[in-house]
Amino acid sequence: MSGDRAPITRFEGRAVALPIDDIDTDQIIPARFLKTTSREGLGVHLFDGWRYDASGAPRPDFILNSPAAQGAAVLVAGRNFGCGSSREHAPWALADFGFRAILAASFADIFRQNALKNGLLPIALGEADHREVLARVAERPGALVRVDLEQQIVRAPGDREIAFTIDPFARQCLLQGVDEIGYVLQQEATIREYERRRGQ
Repeated sequence: MSGDRAPITRFEGRAVALPIDDIDTDQIIPARFLKTTSREGLGVHLFDGWRYDASGAPRPDFILNSPAAQGAAVLVAGRNFGCGSSREHAPWALADFGFRAILAASFADIFRQNALKNGLLPIALGEADHREVLARVAERPGALVRVDLEQQIVRAPGDREIAFTIDPFARQCLLQGVDEIGYVLQQEATIREYERRRGQ
């Protein structure tokens, strides 16, 4: 699915922590919600099995049901986030809830690629940095985190600046607010000129 989306350059938003390792895509968005091909409306089912009890009532002790999570833009998770089966619905659900970036110690490769293609920024932190940020956000849910994709820096609670790396092409797409197809379409004039010269 191609198209324009909101660019990510820099933003500041509330952060919440989910200090769990090996969160898989079925926990992020259970399989029964995969029938839709729309990116919209999946946020209400994000972490459905953890957010709601058997009757469908919100669990008050789950972080996404807390006041601090309302309007949160950054999720801080554990290691190997997004493991399990490949499903674009996972980053769709996270983005529809309002998250713009996920900070974790590591990501499953397929999830990371799906996230980048869908305008969600996965940021892998070094072990010491991750441990500190996770602890600070868990202690103060709703704490502000600043993400600067242009400079590739996260400003965490406590005013610590942490540099991160990202694939250069994925970074360019996120900065411009396009996916891979949208990026190619931006080069349409150049492509047409190349084809014209080739045909001469």
